[in-house]
Amino acid sequence: MTQTSTTSAEPAIRLADIIREHGDDFLTRHGAHLTSVQKKALRDVADCRTLALGGHVFRCQACDHDRIAYNSCRNRHCPQCRASAPAEWLDRQAESLLPVEYFHVVFTLPSQVDRLAKLNPVTVYNALFQATAETLKQVAADPRHLGAEVGLLLVLHTWGQNLSFHPHVHGVVTGGGLACDRDGTLESPPRWKSCRPGFFLPVRVLSRVFRGKFLALIRAAFEAGKLLGFSDAADHAKWEIEVRSFDWVVYSKPPFGGPEVVLKYLSMYTHRIALSDRRLVSLEAGQVTFTAKDYRRDGKVIRLTLSADDFLNRWLQHVLPRGFVKIRSYGLLANRYRTEKIALCRRLLFPLVVSRTVTPMAEEPREEPACEKCGCQRWIKVGEIGKSVQPGFRCAKVDSS
Repeated sequence: MTQTSTTSAEPAIRLADIIREHGDDFLTRHGAHLTSVQKKALRDVADCRTLALGGHVFRCQACDHDRIAYNSCRNRHCPQCRASAPAEWLDRQAESLLPVEYFHVVFTLPSQVDRLAKLNPVTVYNALFQATAETLKQVAADPRHLGAEVGLLLVLHTWGQNLSFHPHVHGVVTGGGLACDRDGTLESPPRWKSCRPGFFLPVRVLSRVFRGKFLALIRAAFEAGKLLGFSDAADHAKWEIEVRSFDWVVYSKPPFGGPEVVLKYLSMYTHRIALSDRRLVSLEAGQVTFTAKDYRRDGKVIRLTLSADDFLNRWLQHVLPRGFVKIRSYGLLANRYRTEKIALCRRLLFPLVVSRTVTPMAEEPREEPACEKCGCQRWIKVGEIGKSVQPGFRCAKVDSS
């Protein structure tokens, strides 16, 4: 497939184009090793906004010209379906934001865990979430550091810019919390305790606690017989000694500032996927070229070229297990007590700060396409189109139950 000229608003090629052209050959070589969820992702992206999923017929109210709008696949890994984060989710986050500093933290698994994560994605990703949350809550509650229960929202990302496998968790954490005793019990009467301006928690302490908690969870899973990848106890012990021998990467970025900045971050970042269509440059002679930021060179944008086979292999590494929740809340933001604790925090903060209302980020109104004949943007739905099997890539149907 050759790169074609398009308008500036449309990408030159889409992930769907690559799958339709090379998906069958890819499945012939690798299909036996793919999960049903990965196969479904391939099929969904290939079918998205095509006759395969059916659609609707709209008529221009000015000139009676008809246009067809095909249905979306709604797969969470599809570049065409993740255009904007759900407005309802963002509105809820806006309601829970406090007028304090927020910190951005990143907890990364070392490459020595990659093979284990690919064999046991649910177990390893759950352990990553749990270890990160428990680390932040434990260190923050320690009076030597902060001595408070903080609120945190964690998001799982599994990729690097070049689509390499790179599991890590991004966290948005309140710069302070409800004061607590050494054993983690909230003080009575309650009071708000802030972090030092511009400083959250010591990353060296976070790194070591995180490493210990994650390895303890993996050890428990292995001892319970719920972990693939080790031949015996000696093999596991040898691996654990290796990964304990160095510091793990935990990064605390400068504070965001006020809640409006946090909401902007959430709207752009939490629902991000491994690859957007706008990063694709060309598909030529079985080679895919796409852009990536090279953070070793201060984020300079570079172009990478991979065979279609290697490209699809890398992309499928980031298809999450069915039903896996990639955004989770803990501490003050935990769903069970969120309403009560956020209300308490606001009452405690009111004497210290000017009360501000965070305006939820309303979903941008959808702009209707202009009529090809008259330029009008007033359409009326006049019919529906049923699903139809189309020639080209047709991954075998997979049970989605």
